[in-house]
Amino acid sequence: MNILISNDDGIAANGIRVLSEELSQKHNVYVVAPDRERSAAGHSLTLHTPLRVEELEHNNIGAKRAWVTTGTPGDCVKIAINAILSEEEQPNIVISGINHGPNLGADILYSGTVSCAMEGAMLGIPSIAVSLASMKMEYDDFKFTASFVSSLLDRLHEFKFPNKSILNINVPLLPKEDIAGIAITELGRRLFTDDYEKRIDPRGKIYYWMAGELIKKPQNANTDIAAVMNNKISITPVTYEMTRTETMSDLNRVLCSEDFCNWN
Repeated sequence: MNILISNDDGIAANGIRVLSEELSQKHNVYVVAPDRERSAAGHSLTLHTPLRVEELEHNNIGAKRAWVTTGTPGDCVKIAINAILSEEEQPNIVISGINHGPNLGADILYSGTVSCAMEGAMLGIPSIAVSLASMKMEYDDFKFTASFVSSLLDRLHEFKFPNKSILNINVPLLPKEDIAGIAITELGRRLFTDDYEKRIDPRGKIYYWMAGELIKKPQNANTDIAAVMNNKISITPVTYEMTRTETMSDLNRVLCSEDFCNWN
């Protein structure tokens, strides 16, 4: 199987390195990743500056081929599929990660990792976002998550990815024997509060520093946040289909009666 791997932590991050090395044992792995950290970049694309791409002649991450770009996570997947990879190298699946830190609840709206996978789904390719739910980022911290993804791929060949959808996976940083299993979850609400600390710099100017605190949710909820807090691997199907179809008829009734919507 051909696998395209990207991330938002940059080509030098341990997460992408461990994942590429693990999956290269069974699959043809191609890596296209940013040249630096692009965390919380959301689904942004490079439009007004040149997008530079360089192939790494001697990559040390196990991939068949690897490229580094000056672009965003979304750029990486988009340019890989549309311009870099040959017809024979086109991916059967896109995997974004392994991210350094969780991508849970509504915070996925800001996530470069999730947006990277969403770009793959927008191009019609099954896509997965994978995050280590910990702020630790040493090489060995990612080994279990990488092996889990490898075993998951062996089972997902029976799963038909819905259109416009990805799987968002968060793995607790625990020994395998301490993980309580897998939970198929819905998105929670917020993982952190939106608090800001007001500070004064050495020149007397005011600035603000985001200092949100962890929100503790009920641990019996069927959310990704609760699952990780209960030491489970969370797998959440997420769609970028944003049309609220059930609201259309009500909105049409309120706004379009008496020919308000008909201007001809």
